[in-house]
Amino acid sequence: MNIDTALKEAMTISGAVGAALVDYESGMSLGSIGGGDRLDLEIAAAGNTEVVRAKQRVVSALKLNDEIEDVLITLNRQYHLIRLLKANSRGASTLFLYLVLDRERSNLALARHSLKSIEAGLIV
Repeated sequence: MNIDTALKEAMTISGAVGAALVDYESGMSLGSIGGGDRLDLEIAAAGNTEVVRAKQRVVSALKLNDEIEDVLITLNRQYHLIRLLKANSRGASTLFLYLVLDRERSNLALARHSLKSIEAGLIV
């Protein structure tokens, strides 16, 4: 599926407020949907590139020989879920799917499962 279809599918996840596909090397969003008055996805996407970069530095410094699957940030009213895309045959990926959920209307386990499925079908 293409980026637009993947983002639309992400918005069907229960409690979804907004979603974006982000390149964490540049901090740029390749596409976004939702957000509205409640959330500026461009600022959130750019800011979360720093979260991903920092966590990757820690994994590297600890010599864990492992990859980050996802990062969860819990707020009082929202979940912010960052799912790093796996490398493909062309090399390492620098992309992540970013999903913001309304905490009262979402199921975190199902949202993680859904993002994993979206990732599997995404062709960038």
